[in-house]
Amino acid sequence: MGHPASEPEPPDRPDSSAEDRHWGSELRDATLCALSLASLLTLVDGAAGSLTWPRALLWAGLGALLYVILFPPRVRAGDGWLEQRTLLRTRRVRTDRLVSVRWLDGVSQRLLLRDDHGVRVELDPRVLTRNPDLWQLVDAGARTSVERGLLRCGATALRQLSRRVESETARVLFRISGMK
Repeated sequence: MGHPASEPEPPDRPDSSAEDRHWGSELRDATLCALSLASLLTLVDGAAGSLTWPRALLWAGLGALLYVILFPPRVRAGDGWLEQRTLLRTRRVRTDRLVSVRWLDGVSQRLLLRDDHGVRVELDPRVLTRNPDLWQLVDAGARTSVERGLLRCGATALRQLSRRVESETARVLFRISGMK
C-alpha cells in the first residue's frame, strides 16, 4: 500500500499500466519442469528399489531448486516506472528519471536500467520486444528522462531496443495477416 518516499509513484490507472503477457505461461513451464524432474527422479529411484524418505526429500529439493532457478521475473510498467518482481525482491525503477541504460552481454543479453535514486533493474530485453505496450511505457519514460537531461548513457541502447521492438511487431503483424 505505502511506498518509500524515495520512490514516488504515479497513481495506477487501468489504462496507464501494462505487464508481461507471457509471464503466466513461463511460470507454468517452470512449474512443470520442476515437478517433472522431481517426479521422474522419484519414479526412477522407486523403480530401482532404492527410494527412501531422505532420497525422496532430496529429489523434492532438487525440483524446488530448479523451480527457483527457472522462476520468471514478473515485469510491469506504468507512467514513469518499470517494476520487476522475483521470488526474493521487487525493484521499481523510475523510467522518467533514468540516468543510464546499458546492454549487459553474457550467456544471455540483459538490459540494465538505472534511475537517479540508484535503483537498478536488469531484465531480458525480449520481455519488451514481446510486449509492445510495456515498451511504449518504458520508451515514454525514457524520452522524459532525455528531455530533462538526466539520461547520460543509453541513447544508443534505447535506439537498438526500439528497432528490435519495431521489427518484432512487424513480424507478428505479417504473420497474423498471413503475409509471411
